[in-house]
Amino acid sequence: MAAFEPKNPGYRAAAIALFDGQPAMHTLGIVIVRLAPGEVELAMLHAPAFTQQNGFVHAGIITAGLDNACGVAAFTLMPAEAGILTVEFKTTLLAPARGERFVFKAEVVKPGRTLTFCEARAFAEHEGETSLIATMTGTLMAMLPREAPQPSRMSPASRGN
Repeated sequence: MAAFEPKNPGYRAAAIALFDGQPAMHTLGIVIVRLAPGEVELAMLHAPAFTQQNGFVHAGIITAGLDNACGVAAFTLMPAEAGILTVEFKTTLLAPARGERFVFKAEVVKPGRTLTFCEARAFAEHEGETSLIATMTGTLMAMLPREAPQPSRMSPASRGN
């Protein structure tokens, strides 16, 4: 993994504030374990409320953890004035989400001015073993401030009115 240089010297505090501002992450009990430029590791403990009919953690919960990991990793490389939104992702489920603890690791593959591409992996810790249960590729968009459009300098007559 190539080392990335964050555009925001306060990336760490900004990424933590972004994460802490998400009620969904609090609801799921997901926490930041490790944070570096272009990388993050999140973790969540098993909760029966998040399981599906077979007792495994629901794929939507695993996907939410992966998506958030991609977002936080990408956000660490964005300018201080940027916000962030996911524009696409693909999740591949590799094994049932059975475990006592789940870890979501994401890395930026290619940062860009507007779009950043990330890869993430979800791991389940079950009975002393750690196994890969899902992967994600995702594209995140930096929401940069826009200048207000300037009024047209054309006269109404020249616009065809």
